[in-house]
Parts: sequence; C-alpha cells; structure tokens
Amino acid sequence: MAALLLNITDLYCERDDRVLFEDLSFTLNSGQILQLVGKNGSGKTSLLRILCGLYHAYEGSVKFLGHEIDEDRDSFHRSLTYIGHHVSVKAGLTTQENLRWYAKIHPQLDVQRIESALASVGLAGYEDVVCQNLSAGQKRRVNLARLFMLPSTAFANSLWILDEPFTAIDVQGVAELENKILEYSRAGGAVILTTHQALQISENVSQLNLDNWGT
Repeated sequence: MAALLLNITDLYCERDDRVLFEDLSFTLNSGQILQLVGKNGSGKTSLLRILCGLYHAYEGSVKFLGHEIDEDRDSFHRSLTYIGHHVSVKAGLTTQENLRWYAKIHPQLDVQRIESALASVGLAGYEDVVCQNLSAGQKRRVNLARLFMLPSTAFANSLWILDEPFTAIDVQGVAELENKILEYSRAGGAVILTTHQALQISENVSQLNLDNWGT
C-alpha cells in the first residue's frame, strides 16, 4: 500500500513581482516519480527549494507524512536527499573525502559503500583524485554517488529531490541513474525531479506542468 509522503496545499510563490505559481496543490505517494516541467522561469527550482525547506518566501502548506516540514525539520531531512542543479563538491578534497564529508552530515549514507558508489557512477579508480582536477561531468558524478551510498533499507517512505541530475552526464551515466531511480521507486521511495531530457523510464512516472499555475 502506497503511503502519502508529501501533501502540498494552496502553494503561492512570487519572485521579482511576478507570480511563479498560485493555488498549487498536489500529493506525492511512496513509489511515485514526479517530473516537474515548464518553461524556463516557471519556478521549478524555486518549488524544489521550498519542498526541501531551503526557501521560505511562500504561502501555503507543505506536509511530509502528515506534518508540516518545519515542525520536525531533523526528521524530515533524515528522509530527504537533495541534489541541486549546481555542483556542490569541495574542490580541495578528493572524491572519497567529499563523500566521507557528506556522510558526516547525512548519517543515512553508508561510508562502506563509497568505493562501490564511485564505481556505479563511472569513477572507479578516482578515489584519491582531487575534485578540482575533475571535469564538470565528473564532479556531478561525485554528487550523484550519494544516491548509491544509501542502503535499500533507507528507501521506503523517503524522498529524493533532484534538480537537473542528468546535466553533463554521458548516455551510459544517464541510463545508470535512471535505473537507480527506478529501483528506488520500486522499493517505496519517491522522487521529484526536473530535467530537460526525455526520461527513458515510464513506470511510476507522472508530470506536473508549472506553466499551468503561474501568471
């Protein structure tokens, strides 16, 4: 039985005196993959940041498992993995050191999986390479390796929010990431993502077009 993870009610957000969306309501169940679509400037990234609890200039209700996300922020963040559009790795650290640093912030990440996670994103042998020496695509892969450090026991009733996760990733890397997203959803996790690429998976996928909610 799918669980109701997110319940969004009457969301309103404006930026630069322009309404991005208003009266926006939707739900997200465990096992569901929701793709946000809309033209540039429609508010996709703003909505993701609201759902992560990183942006507060909005009106409306955002509930996770029946509770407003600000009521128990620590519990919510333990169930959340957010990967933003901008690469967030520390240039002076190696790939392995970056992932160990992430694991200290997010204890749900298993440090024993670092090597296998790097291999899963095509970075086997790069464990001791300093990130400033990586390409943009390789840095993004370091970021995405976090998804492969989560044990399957952490999948059920948890949430991934991914902003343009396929940017600067080659075809094989995109396919591997899509397979991981599908595996995660089948195990009871939920995903909200943006992408300019057409998804090659259709199982459990639905779309929300923000162009229908703005002015």
